[in-house]
Amino acid sequence: MPDAVNIHDAKTRFSKLLARVQAGEEIIIAKAGKPVARLIPERPASNKRIPGIDKGKLWISPHFDTMTPQELDQWYGGDLQPK
Repeated sequence: MPDAVNIHDAKTRFSKLLARVQAGEEIIIAKAGKPVARLIPERPASNKRIPGIDKGKLWISPHFDTMTPQELDQWYGGDLQPK
């Protein structure tokens, strides 16, 4: 079971609590005996991202951002046209 510390103690002993967390402990910060937050050790990301892994899986039309005259009227409110 993780150690619980009240907010006041956590503020006054924060550096010591962080040292315990770095050592692998989990600390619960409580207010009036009720858990509010949890301090846990930072873990390195398990899945490394690979740039370009989905290359070729997506197709975008060369005209994806072209609006029809009807869409322009709806977007710009009738007579207004973009300049």
